[in-house]
Amino acid sequence: MREQADPEACYSLLARDAVDQVERYHGEVRGQVVVDVGGGSGYFTEEFRRRGAEAFLFEPDAGELGDRPPAGAVRADGYLLPLGDGVADVTFTSNVLEHVADPQTFLSELARVTRPGGLVYVSFTNWLSPWGGHEWAPWHYLGAERARARYRRRTGRAAKHTLGDNLFAVHIGTTLRQVRARDDLTVVAARSRYWPFLTEWIVKVPGLREFATWNLLLILRRCPP
Repeated sequence: MREQADPEACYSLLARDAVDQVERYHGEVRGQVVVDVGGGSGYFTEEFRRRGAEAFLFEPDAGELGDRPPAGAVRADGYLLPLGDGVADVTFTSNVLEHVADPQTFLSELARVTRPGGLVYVSFTNWLSPWGGHEWAPWHYLGAERARARYRRRTGRAAKHTLGDNLFAVHIGTTLRQVRARDDLTVVAARSRYWPFLTEWIVKVPGLREFATWNLLLILRRCPP
């Protein structure tokens, strides 16, 4: 609720929780090479570094990088990362998948730069989540254009996100089927990112998961070539 008014508090909390989740599945990140793809102004990268990881930020949008990005941040497209194959122990992306037009190509690039046995962390806000419309949620249930028009009337400014341009309707069921069909990644866990209980149970129920999961967290393991 306070993301735009107090991004420091919001994203610092989110970063601590996300790195806790990575360590729960992968062990301590100290000494590990972490690639943060689409990490904005670098809250996640900085948290990984605080825990001793060699973390590197790759962000395509100069506006998202802000005035004080982490040292060594690179402006780069997640479809074509300027990295060699298998260089990362952990490849991390938080709330990015719903902003790319071709999620499967994006996932392929994450897999490519991750070493065999390495971890790929992917979370995204699914379209039918109460937050699927981002700043104009939950009015997206009545249609994207109507929701954007309401946002402009209420705030006096244009919404940041436009469906089909920088926000896409990504669904949990479709994404799970596509990921499970891949031969370069295996699913370690699929769960609601924010729920404190029943996190994996919710994701197993078709229909319900599209509304109740809110944000899907996928913990993936890079398969040997």
